[in-house]
Amino acid sequence: MRRWLGGLVALSALSALLAGCGMPAGVDGDLVDDWSPAGEPRALVPAADTCRTAFNAGASLGNRVSVRGHVVDGSVATPEPSACSASHEVETVHVGTFEGAGEAPPAAGSNAVRTAFADCDAKAKQFVGGDWRGARLQLWVALPPASTWAGGGRWYRCDVGELATIDHDVPTARTASLKGAAGGPSPLRLGCFRPAIVDDLLNTMEAVPCTQPHRAEFVGVWTAPDTRYTDFVDTDTRAHGACRDLVAAYAKLPKDGDLESRVGTIYYSPSEEQWADGNRGVQCFLWNDRDLRRSVKGAGPSALPAR
Repeated sequence: MRRWLGGLVALSALSALLAGCGMPAGVDGDLVDDWSPAGEPRALVPAADTCRTAFNAGASLGNRVSVRGHVVDGSVATPEPSACSASHEVETVHVGTFEGAGEAPPAAGSNAVRTAFADCDAKAKQFVGGDWRGARLQLWVALPPASTWAGGGRWYRCDVGELATIDHDVPTARTASLKGAAGGPSPLRLGCFRPAIVDDLLNTMEAVPCTQPHRAEFVGVWTAPDTRYTDFVDTDTRAHGACRDLVAAYAKLPKDGDLESRVGTIYYSPSEEQWADGNRGVQCFLWNDRDLRRSVKGAGPSALPAR
């Protein structure tokens, strides 16, 4: 601003001097009428198909947990991308634009955020080659900070990262792109697990090769109906039933009265905040009360006999 004010003063003094003298041919005395007007300032938009060397889901490390699939403040992510062959934590797979947004970034649970999450969900699946919930992957939707929004930035960023385990929401460092990581054979794909159950409550799930003793195996993702979160929580029998159907299809078990005596189910669901933002993906696992030493995919009733 000071620079421009100084320029105007200088131009006024020069115009006064020119007014007292004759104008050379082809000079009209107006030094600025032929200049193209300066364009409106443009907000910086993050680049897609890039990796980032650091990622925070909140203002501090302590806020990085419990944001599974949740919308985060993009101001705390490292703005400069890095090569995916270098150590990084997240990969930006898509950058979208809010349409008809208001004066401030959209609030969690709003229609705009739900639309952004649905777009990021679809773009992430396309990028990793399958549902990211079927692998040790996580999706975050980063929104622009208030200052960027005020400057015209209306973007949202779709970030995907690798998780160390399915029980942690903090991305771990890696040195390769996640493109195609959920399609075909991949060490990131969910497989067999040893669940730690304490007082009849599931504590954690340790991933192990299916040839080692285990009691749980990932069977697929169920898309829950668009109901209130309280209704989803209060009727968890529906989620177990839906997961049991996936188990039957996965292991080729008959869907009859013996199914519940053959196998149990474990499911991981979105948090209430993630549910509000549109995440309906439920990860389903079969559970057995005895050790298994092979995958039961397509194994049939003999692998999981009725009790």
